[in-house]
Amino acid sequence: MTFAIQVGNLARRSIVRTSRQPAAVIAPLLFPMFLLAVNAGGLRATTHLKGFPTSSFLAFALAVPFIQGALFATMNAGTDLARDIQTGFLNRLSLTPLRGSALITGHLAGVVVFGFLQSVFYLSVGLAIGVDIRSGPGGAIVLLLLATLIAAAFGALGAWLALRAGSGEAVQGMFPLLFVAFFLSSMNTPRNLIGIGWFRAIATANPISYLIEGVRSLIILGWDWQALLLAFGVAAAMLVLAVALAGEALQERLSRT
Repeated sequence: MTFAIQVGNLARRSIVRTSRQPAAVIAPLLFPMFLLAVNAGGLRATTHLKGFPTSSFLAFALAVPFIQGALFATMNAGTDLARDIQTGFLNRLSLTPLRGSALITGHLAGVVVFGFLQSVFYLSVGLAIGVDIRSGPGGAIVLLLLATLIAAAFGALGAWLALRAGSGEAVQGMFPLLFVAFFLSSMNTPRNLIGIGWFRAIATANPISYLIEGVRSLIILGWDWQALLLAFGVAAAMLVLAVALAGEALQERLSRT
């Protein structure tokens, strides 16, 4: 089997398996929208702060679902791979000519497809409720590409967690920590307007802030090349690091079995 065929078969399996789990599809779509509605209603007064970049908190907060959906990709990708480990499917694959790189790539291909579809849904909802994408149609395409790359990066992180832990429960146990990191970012307030010093320092060190700000810049600012380069750079670095760690963990797991 060629590498492309191996990846294609595993990607198709990943997509079909996810589509057969309604909770894995519906929750990443609806929960970020509920959080968007709550934040837009409760934090609207934030737009009156001097220096706030837009008069619409809804437009400001629309970037959040794209990243939050990627967090769900971590859990979905990690849980599915952990299930393959627990059921012995991964051990059976080790007896075939399947390459380890094809396993990880094919698994992430399913994450990428659903990450793209999630992003299209979030963007469509934003446009439907009246959010104006300041960067125009071209910016909307770049936004979808960036959001898909972010989903792939978090999906690779989930794969690494699954290969290290070997159980879906352990992967799901990491979700609260990731969610805390999500809130310790610039998701609700621009970093330059965060008045508490320690919180601003954590948000500045938090890579999630740069992912959110890259998506947000396309929505409320237009073409902010610095924010975009930082977002694409952080997402790409996360993807490369997570894939490398997942590959190493896969080799260790196969050698143990």
